[in-house]
Amino acid sequence: MRDLDETDLEILELLMSDARRPWREIAEIVDLSAPAVSDRVSRLQEVGIIQRFTLDVDRSQLHEGVPVLLTLELESDERGDVRETLLAADAVEYIFTTAANDLLCYARVVDGDVPTWLSGTLDMTSVANYDVTLLTGVEWTPSIDGTEFALMCAECGNTVTSEGIATRIGDNLYQFCCPSCEARFEAQYERLNEGATS
Repeated sequence: MRDLDETDLEILELLMSDARRPWREIAEIVDLSAPAVSDRVSRLQEVGIIQRFTLDVDRSQLHEGVPVLLTLELESDERGDVRETLLAADAVEYIFTTAANDLLCYARVVDGDVPTWLSGTLDMTSVANYDVTLLTGVEWTPSIDGTEFALMCAECGNTVTSEGIATRIGDNLYQFCCPSCEARFEAQYERLNEGATS
């Protein structure tokens, strides 16, 4: 497995600023050929660092609503359901989960009537408490500065080094730090597959 390097990081930064940037333009900046850039991007997709190319839409230009930041304190067993419901809501743009297992939700609420919007969106018995912060501006500037690549072993969670193994199991590519982790993972995968088909 080839180690990921500073050129990969530079390619990621360029794609984050403009995912439609031509390979030729990226190649000139990182001093590679366009096919080499394409190969590196394919590799970054295969190992799961690039998951998809998306469109960053300024939703405030498309629909009305008052921008708010909601902090929701939830009943612990309800967090997954509430998170999925909020993600499906048209008004919601971002959701974050805190270390205290609260959900932070950025939304644009029509008429700014948060209590009505919340009660129409969620089963409020799942919400122990919530706090609303009115926002005057929102900026989203994701960055990978200072990031070091560290692929994690799918079996044990250790860092995968250049001696690691990449194996396609089913439809997914998995990274392993050593052959024994790969073997344990494959054995468990096969057992689960057999259990699902019987």
